[in-house]
Amino acid sequence: MAETKREIERKYEATGDDVRLPDLTKVTGVAGVVDKGVAELDAVYYDTQDLRLAADSLTLRRRTGGDDAGWHLKFPVATGIRDEIRAPLSPDVPRTLAALLRSRVRDTQLTPVVRLLSSRHVRHLLDGDGTLLAEVSVDAVRAERLGPGVPGATAAWTEVEVELADDVDPDLLDRVEKRLRKAGLCPSHSASKLARALAETAPEAPDAPVVEKAPAAGKATAGDHVLGYLRAQRDALVDLDPAVRRDLPDSVHQMRVATRRMRSAFKSYGKVLDRTVTDPVGEELKWLAGELGVDRDQEVLTERLQARIAALPRPLLLGPVRGRLRIWSVARRSGSRRKTLAVLDSKRYLALLDTLDALLEGPPLRPAARRPVAQVVPKAVLKDYDRLAGRIAHALELGPGGPRDLAMHDARKAAKRARYAAEAAKPALGAPAKKFAQRMKAVQTVLGDHQDSVVAREALRGLAIQAHLAGESSFTWGLLYGQEVATAADRERELPEVWRRASRPGLRERLLA
Repeated sequence: MAETKREIERKYEATGDDVRLPDLTKVTGVAGVVDKGVAELDAVYYDTQDLRLAADSLTLRRRTGGDDAGWHLKFPVATGIRDEIRAPLSPDVPRTLAALLRSRVRDTQLTPVVRLLSSRHVRHLLDGDGTLLAEVSVDAVRAERLGPGVPGATAAWTEVEVELADDVDPDLLDRVEKRLRKAGLCPSHSASKLARALAETAPEAPDAPVVEKAPAAGKATAGDHVLGYLRAQRDALVDLDPAVRRDLPDSVHQMRVATRRMRSAFKSYGKVLDRTVTDPVGEELKWLAGELGVDRDQEVLTERLQARIAALPRPLLLGPVRGRLRIWSVARRSGSRRKTLAVLDSKRYLALLDTLDALLEGPPLRPAARRPVAQVVPKAVLKDYDRLAGRIAHALELGPGGPRDLAMHDARKAAKRARYAAEAAKPALGAPAKKFAQRMKAVQTVLGDHQDSVVAREALRGLAIQAHLAGESSFTWGLLYGQEVATAADRERELPEVWRRASRPGLRERLLA
């Protein structure tokens, strides 16, 4: 079973190998320093032959020695902060860790790339009560490059590592650093031991080919712009995969958004990329978003119903309302969670990632891709705007009921596409695109709340039936159903004014300026 630890640390180096720590009891808040002795650590780092993990600042190692022997997988969170996921020692990479790397590794084999032998002298910094504040280690490191076809180059260095204990104010690291700097130590130039080992044992590269410079700001083509946006969404998919597997907050939603943004861009910028090529890829992205939506939609719906129940006066809660909602939610959430993980492990999903890589490596560009951004991108955004305007007009022509619900849902999807098109245009068009995106988001919010009320009503009807069949009162579920009907009516009355504000005169002119 894997466990996760948040690691907050800083690394330091000196000009020579003779590293002497200053008296750290002079650091404010540190009352004592306890020498914990020397540990001999032997760590083998794994990666693909083309070092995909290292390229994304991920490290996977199998380490013996010390008090945390085992497999360690580290994900960067922020500068100096990483999540370390641990698993017990085993001959091969544990399945739990391999799954977290699948979006990057796919069918490529993980092999040893570097071995680090470290002699670690550890000291604990304690406060006046003897509570651990931080661990300071002086590591004498010897690195050896591994792997077929790679010379067994070696490197050696000494570094100091300061790791904060759990729940300690990070300001302590600043105070310790100030003391270390006075002693002649400086922050390490490498983010990790592995990064330094790879850099210092890298085989000598042949002369690099001449690379064309990126277009200067303001001179990028429409193709450059759209491909840059699509690459960012592809990277988001890959990065969010392990977060979804770890069930981190909002990860499913963000991954789903990345699929939708990419699919939307294929449609919005059909003048740039050949849709006969991108439409089949878009269908696969639609499939992935739909599968992820099972989990995300259940999460959103449960939160909505919980908020509704929490807002009711106690006398109106008849029967085990909260308990029934909890049982209903857990049952649906458990099934959707298993399905999400199965999708991420499927051949179809991995094939989609490969397809996206191939498409971005050899994009099916159309003639408009060579034109300046200002000649192509604003028109694409306004085309999506016109599409939204037609759908809203149609929805407002209909009377309340099922057909209007469907028409407003179609308008919501169009609003989202127009918003995504404008967000994609922001790097090139600046403030006008940002303002446009904000207006489209306001429209999308009203339409989205309307659609959520439609979905909630269906769920409440099902819960009322379950309660009735179990001999419970269905009064509260009926009351909540009525509230959702009222919410939908409110959004329908609100939409014309929101749309009027979003479509104020001058919008087109600012985008095309």
